Amino acid sequence: MNRLERDAKRAALLASTLFQAMRPEEVDQILKLASERHVPRGTTIFQKGDEGSSMMAVLRGRVRVSSVSAEGREITLNVINPGQIFGEIALLDGKQRSADATATEDTLLLVVERRHFLPVLHSNDGMQLRLIAVLCERLRSTSLALESLALFDLPARMARLLLKLGEDYGRPNEDGLRIDLKLSQRDISTIVASSRESVNKLLRVWREDGLVDLKAGYLVLRRPNQLRLMFEQ
Repeated sequence: MNRLERDAKRAALLASTLFQAMRPEEVDQILKLASERHVPRGTTIFQKGDEGSSMMAVLRGRVRVSSVSAEGREITLNVINPGQIFGEIALLDGKQRSADATATEDTLLLVVERRHFLPVLHSNDGMQLRLIAVLCERLRSTSLALESLALFDLPARMARLLLKLGEDYGRPNEDGLRIDLKLSQRDISTIVASSRESVNKLLRVWREDGLVDLKAGYLVLRRPNQLRLMFEQ
């Protein structure tokens, strides 16, 4: 690995709060032992029930973590972006995967095996605390998703999702707040636990009412305050 590649991978790892607690020599140790995995768009990275022996960091692309109910309905639990990690639960306990992971774009992963990671974790108290923080954030995100499904109708769930995406990926422009993350209507429907047809119909109504817009494949929030009223009333 040349210096440029090593520096790029180090930067990708350090974008995650988990790895920010590592000493430089520990980062180099992880990078030396980690492997790369190129995953084409639409490829299943792992499935629920698979043996879990590694954690992955997204260097490039995007990954959807989802689960399928007994009735066959898919629900998106999380979307993993560059600089973020996933698979950390199996990394710690070595048990089976608790969800499915699929590349939604052509994706480059950095794969860290459990047998290489645990010795570093055991020797770094700060890293242990950060890992707890990562797991708590993951749990909080899942709890919010379940709360939305239990308490809100589809318009409220959609409004809540779009505002959260606006907080995480929003970029103000002359049209409003553009969400710099391309999600298909199928992706959105699995997050809000609805059908693609229902999501399409609702977005069409909101566009006609001037609440949202679609520019070059990106959603634009034109009236965020009106969306917020849908679940705060």
